[in-house]
Amino acid sequence: MRLQIFDVEHGACSLLTADNGTRMMIDCGHNATTGWRPGTYLKQQNIAVLEMLVITNYDEDHASGAVDLFDNIDVRWLSRNTSVSGSTIMALKSEDGMGPGIERLVNEVENVFTGDGNSSKPVFDGLDRWMFYNRYPIFDDENNLSIVLFLKCHGIGVMFPGDLEREGFLELLKDEAFKKALRETNIYIASHHGRESGCCEEMVQYLQNVYYVVISDKGYEYDTQKTLPFYSRIAKGGPFRSQASRKVLTTRNDGRIAFNFSAQGWGPE
Repeated sequence: MRLQIFDVEHGACSLLTADNGTRMMIDCGHNATTGWRPGTYLKQQNIAVLEMLVITNYDEDHASGAVDLFDNIDVRWLSRNTSVSGSTIMALKSEDGMGPGIERLVNEVENVFTGDGNSSKPVFDGLDRWMFYNRYPIFDDENNLSIVLFLKCHGIGVMFPGDLEREGFLELLKDEAFKKALRETNIYIASHHGRESGCCEEMVQYLQNVYYVVISDKGYEYDTQKTLPFYSRIAKGGPFRSQASRKVLTTRNDGRIAFNFSAQGWGPE
């Protein structure tokens, strides 16, 4: 099993390939500088079918490659915060404008994925998954309506919290199952691209088994370096490429980041 975390600058896009060859993409951002787009990439790899797309956040940077993806790839299943309808997304985005990626996503939600998916639920060998999210209209901002996707890849926990902020985390911390997921997290994808708004001190006591924190970000434009002490504090660290130990990995410095998982062990490429 392989997890790739792509360099999409201040955005998000990852691809999990399970042992049986089924694939899950988590968010579908693109890289405006290099021109990398998720659908074109999959097509170049001779991949015509994506069994599942998970959208963690309804902001453009998590969906900017949606047009390219849906135009090139047969997406079989869509997982998202289903308390938010397509029309609600449109209303939320009316405040700050809707990009083409979110617009295409809304079209797919309204016209194709009228439920949670449009085909039989895919099987990902070696993988277990859970989703946690706050419901609309209890929360009415895109960040705190992010889903938290928790994956167990051959028993190794990987958490994608979207752009969830402290207020949203505090609400989810009322759920014992969410606390359990935090305790079992070994790779944590930093919320809100490593920005301070995605840090929640109240979660630290549960994040005791994290080895790597991964930040998907672009340069120093968003001051993500200010949160490095916070994330270094919660990570144990481990070998990474030629280095004996690293705690925080960033697409800004490290480019595309990948992890391999098997019954025999796991680690970064």
